[in-house]
Amino acid sequence: MSESRAGSTRQDIYRSITDRIVLAIQRGALEFEMPWHQGVVGRGRPVNACTDIAYRGVNVVALWVAAELEHFDSRYWATYKQWHRVGAQVRAGERGSLIVFYKEETRAAYDDDTGEVSSESYLVARASFVFNADQVDGWLPPEDPTKDHVEPHKAAEALVATAGADIRHGGDVACYVPTEDLIRMPDRTRFTGTPTCSATEAYYAVLLHELAHWTGHRSRLNRDFANRFGDHAYAMEELVAELGAAFLCADLRVSPTPRPDHAAYIASWLDVLKQDKKAFFTAASRAAAAAEFLLKLQDMAALQSGSSETEISPV
Repeated sequence: MSESRAGSTRQDIYRSITDRIVLAIQRGALEFEMPWHQGVVGRGRPVNACTDIAYRGVNVVALWVAAELEHFDSRYWATYKQWHRVGAQVRAGERGSLIVFYKEETRAAYDDDTGEVSSESYLVARASFVFNADQVDGWLPPEDPTKDHVEPHKAAEALVATAGADIRHGGDVACYVPTEDLIRMPDRTRFTGTPTCSATEAYYAVLLHELAHWTGHRSRLNRDFANRFGDHAYAMEELVAELGAAFLCADLRVSPTPRPDHAAYIASWLDVLKQDKKAFFTAASRAAAAAEFLLKLQDMAALQSGSSETEISPV
């Protein structure tokens, strides 16, 4: 494949996935319900049925969107060949859902100063199609140890505690204050439940959102969108916090709630995603990094305490 054609193919992957996410955001805009709210509840983070490894970054949201559009209930996905490998068969007529993976390739690099030729590695985006477990015959999902006895609140509290963030309760506003490096949260009694989310889950979903913001401080992940996204920088940071919280909620089995106060960002998100086909990939990547940062802090705390167990494991 020529370099120009390969570049065109990569652009098609970015655009195809971004366009589906844009449509999902537009459908949920009136209810302030984003595809990551719909995906987390009942499904959790998408997992490869063959490798038992959870999907990362933009693929998490892409598969949540696909599951919502096609009314799939399972969180398990795999390629056609992978399903065959585990003894299952994709049913005739079923269509795969697009994801992206990155393949490492090498090319010759010429040094103008020395005249030496060496090889350098780079990552190339490649498209792949996966099928949901609801589209195959001959496979049963593994037993989920959390299905009958779930303690998401305990797990969320453990994650928050090991982060060590300065969290101050009081007032009626939830926010992260970068200049003071602290999180402000309303008292727990200010949170109310919904038919799909308890008051406690609502509290932790908001706290995880603010904790995702907290990871972006210059002393941690040093996240800054000003140069690339200009006036949309703050909206992009909100998108990262939204996705980061959604990823953590999926792992902790906490149901995230739509945030009506984010209505002001929806238009900005749509503008950016339509203008920049890689913007959502960037946001999802930064969100994955934020979630993994917090999970690694928990793992380090467990090692330091001599514990062999953690509430959840990084994915």
